[in-house]
Amino acid sequence: MIEPTKIQPIYQGGVPAFVVIPFADFAREHPKEAAAIKPLHPRIPEGDAVPHEVVSMHIDRDITYLRAWREYLGLTQAEVAERAGITQAALSQMESEEAKLRKATREKLAQAMGLNPEQIT
Repeated sequence: MIEPTKIQPIYQGGVPAFVVIPFADFAREHPKEAAAIKPLHPRIPEGDAVPHEVVSMHIDRDITYLRAWREYLGLTQAEVAERAGITQAALSQMESEEAKLRKATREKLAQAMGLNPEQIT
């Protein structure tokens, strides 16, 4: 049951038309519908943790963690390359190979995507 103090009514013409409730309450009452609602910005965990979605892309689609992270974050190769100060062609090559990235390159790419360098290894 949702606590009445957490409900925010929205009125149209002086009559209640909608209510806004905390998402946690909505998710508890409607788990399937809540699961279908995606966050506006992907979650980047602290430390060296990697979200399940990124791991799934890496395994299911057989792509590098670098590419999986970029796609998870909704970034283009051109955006990441520009932020990292490398060419798009160089990034494309890095994404298509499982070769270990040099430490300096990994750090540049991680910073360009707002990640910890260990998250893209």
